[in-house]
Amino acid sequence: MPLNDPVIAEQTPAVDFTIAQKWDRYSQDEHDIWNSLYAQQIDVLKGRAVPEFYHGLKALDLNLGGIPDLSVLNPKLKALTGWEVVMVPHLVPDDVFFTHLANKRFPAGRFIRGRDQMDYLEEPDVFHDIFGHVPLLARPVFADYMQAYGQGGLRALQHDCLKNLARLYWYTVEFGLMKTDAGMRIYGAGIVSSRTESVFSVDDPSPNRLHFDLERVMHTDYRIDDFQQVYFAIESFEELFKATQQDFGPLYEKMSRDKHIHPITDILETDQIYTKGSQDYANAGGRRA
Repeated sequence: MPLNDPVIAEQTPAVDFTIAQKWDRYSQDEHDIWNSLYAQQIDVLKGRAVPEFYHGLKALDLNLGGIPDLSVLNPKLKALTGWEVVMVPHLVPDDVFFTHLANKRFPAGRFIRGRDQMDYLEEPDVFHDIFGHVPLLARPVFADYMQAYGQGGLRALQHDCLKNLARLYWYTVEFGLMKTDAGMRIYGAGIVSSRTESVFSVDDPSPNRLHFDLERVMHTDYRIDDFQQVYFAIESFEELFKATQQDFGPLYEKMSRDKHIHPITDILETDQIYTKGSQDYANAGGRRA
């Protein structure tokens, strides 16, 4: 866990919560854990992840082996979309997170999980943040969506709509799917960095899979402790970006009055259904490894 990382412990974060990566201080075992996770995910994501994810991996040379060095990674990412990755010691306050995104900076945890957490951990580590999130930041339309999200987050703080915006992030950036001609594909970082959820999200008959709708998503509860019981699928990143290109002021005003939250398993009359799930996994109590 991050507090056990001596490189984190010896640093005093800056005002924006950033710390130095100190890449040369990673041990060979930490690099080996990255390599094992990378090989595992590349294998399980075959036929499951969107092509844009692989394009990002290749453009940023994330397959070179070992935890990426930000001094090497960031110039490549900046040249493509103007973004950079910054290291943080732990989860940062909401206003800090939104400010980083609004200024094209993606905060990534420095620590990497232990071998007893290869499939799942609660707090995002460097593998989740860089392998899961950064490849799509090499694609301009998704990078623009992330910046717009950061700008929207700063505004949401003023309207007491942070939970609504968190649901949007959860169901897109972390657990989003894309409906393609080849079938359902993954783009969410929370899925692509998890071996078991990579399979569950697109192959298992248990969860509902519905078409993405902005307001619907922002009024829908989610799970933080197990596989999702519903996933929302876009048809393109352009669709996702277009949905955020509106004045969120009236939307926030509406949501500040309407606090209704849809239960996770609800299917509404207005939903476009891709898969009506059995919910067998959740009804059996879950078994996430």
